[in-house]
Amino acid sequence: MSKPQKKQVKRSKKTPKIPSFSSNLLTGIAAIFFLMALFTVFVGDGKEKEEIALSQVAQDVQAGFVESIVVSGDTLEIAYLDESEKKSKKEVNTAITETLANYGVSNDQLSGVTIEIKNQSGLGFWLLTLGPFLIPLIFLIVLFYFLTRQIKGAGVQALNFGQSKARIIDPADKNQRVTFKDVAGAKEAKEELVEVVDFLKSPKKFLDIGARIPKGILLMGAPGTGKTLLARAVAGEAGVPFFTISGSEFVEMFVGVGASRVRDLFKMAKQMAPAIIFIDEIDAVGRSRGAGMGGGNDEREQTLNQILVEMDGFEPNNKVIVMAATNRPDVLDPALLRPGRFDRRVTIDVPDRKDREDILKIHAVKKPFHDDVDLAVIAERTPGFSGAELQSLMNEGAILAARENRKTITQYDLIRSIEKVMLGPERKSHILSAKEKEITAYHEAGHALVASVLPYADPVHKISIISRGRAAGYTLNLPLEDKRMHSKKEFHDDIAVTLGGYVAEEMIFGDLTTGPSNDLQVLTNLARNMVTKWGMSSKVGPIALESDGGKPLFGGGMSEKGYSEEVSALIDGEVTKIITGAKKEAKKILTKHKDALDVIAKKLIEVETLERAEFEELLIANGITPKKKLDIEHADTEEK
Repeated sequence: MSKPQKKQVKRSKKTPKIPSFSSNLLTGIAAIFFLMALFTVFVGDGKEKEEIALSQVAQDVQAGFVESIVVSGDTLEIAYLDESEKKSKKEVNTAITETLANYGVSNDQLSGVTIEIKNQSGLGFWLLTLGPFLIPLIFLIVLFYFLTRQIKGAGVQALNFGQSKARIIDPADKNQRVTFKDVAGAKEAKEELVEVVDFLKSPKKFLDIGARIPKGILLMGAPGTGKTLLARAVAGEAGVPFFTISGSEFVEMFVGVGASRVRDLFKMAKQMAPAIIFIDEIDAVGRSRGAGMGGGNDEREQTLNQILVEMDGFEPNNKVIVMAATNRPDVLDPALLRPGRFDRRVTIDVPDRKDREDILKIHAVKKPFHDDVDLAVIAERTPGFSGAELQSLMNEGAILAARENRKTITQYDLIRSIEKVMLGPERKSHILSAKEKEITAYHEAGHALVASVLPYADPVHKISIISRGRAAGYTLNLPLEDKRMHSKKEFHDDIAVTLGGYVAEEMIFGDLTTGPSNDLQVLTNLARNMVTKWGMSSKVGPIALESDGGKPLFGGGMSEKGYSEEVSALIDGEVTKIITGAKKEAKKILTKHKDALDVIAKKLIEVETLERAEFEELLIANGITPKKKLDIEHADTEEK
């Protein structure tokens, strides 16, 4: 649901960039050298000529060594037949012929020499005369100019310190405009926001009937679900200016700066109303006050107070709407969420299969695809992917095709991109030894075999022992349909599947490696959540003891627990019981189907990767029927 962000057009006054003193000094020195070089060009040609006496010039003319003489004021430039050049001086206001005649040069001897009279230009004369005085003067002027500019710039920076740093998207800029057509999925969220568009386009319809549009709209959802894109789409549909700023840009080390920036932002928006103010990651400045951190005069709290005042001071006809986005609505201050401020909350969920396909189609624009590309299959294999991850997937597919010097993107490129986004790139340089390869093969075969037998586990789509990211191998389990809720039976089977690799290593090799370390972390967290969050323990009962953040409820301290030591021991016992039961289930399955485990592991060692069709053929050959989701209802009736 995300879209590539383009460079935003700025309409607000830009704070001038203040150059440093060192850069000013270097610029001044460079300017001085330039003027000196220019002076050299005008005054002389840069060649050092030997200066001789005028009597020597007369002797050389009499001897026939001189080819030409150039007279420039009182300066003589003598060119000799041997191509050497010298210079000399003569009396001012005296002709060269008269001067040479006084030294005994006859007219016949002088007739063999070319004499050229060159009048000195006014510019050259003045440069030559005033140059020694002008260069130091120009240096001082340039240095003084840059120093005063430095002082002036510091003053401008101080005056602009409290101004808003919001960026503005002009509604007239078609390249920056985003509409609801550019946003796939999130149907319910778009329906909530259509009212905002209608109000901005025709507020009279609402005001005449006594309706008041929400002043603040809070967009909540996981990272990458398209909160910012939806806010831009509202502004694009309504054709109004869009002010965007991050919550962290309000807070500075100086007290009062954040509040000043809030006032300036709202002032700009009111002047350009109707308009939309969008504060991204508002939890950076809108966290609950009075938590005992920072004190009452904390800069962040002052900034939050100013936001509350500005939003509460709106009149119904101001036509300025504040939108904000966060993925942590639980930490926001209650004053922000009360009616009259952010009184409308829009939740943006992770897209389902159909929405994922629509998002992929949006990001497929301008990408050349091969005939075998089927975006519906890609959507099926990406449950839980956000819009940003789907965008990354399409981009990675294009990069893979370009890396292999192909002009079109194939289905195989997109399949590989799914694994790259989920697990990381292939580590082709990470070559396993024969023993490590065998251990990894049995480990992944254990995961896959347990998942294929248990009725509530997701089916296996791919098994590989090629390293990706930090994993030596992986088993890709994907549900056949999107799920919003998970049952206790599904969690038990998931834990058993996660322990499949651990049990396979212990059973086949009689030893354990560090390979299952991540598996153990995942299943332990899952089992603890079953007990402390979801009430899936018969002994603990339907009690929530921890929040989604993993800490005790009701604002307890970092080291506090919201329950007694006896309850803590009970929780640990229930977590151990769940994991132990799942381990017994996994061991029972692998012991019963050990032949299938050996066949799958040996095939993995041979080919390194097994797709779903190949894997299911091996299962059928060993007497195991791959479970389908349609069989779950029958499994429910067969349980004890």
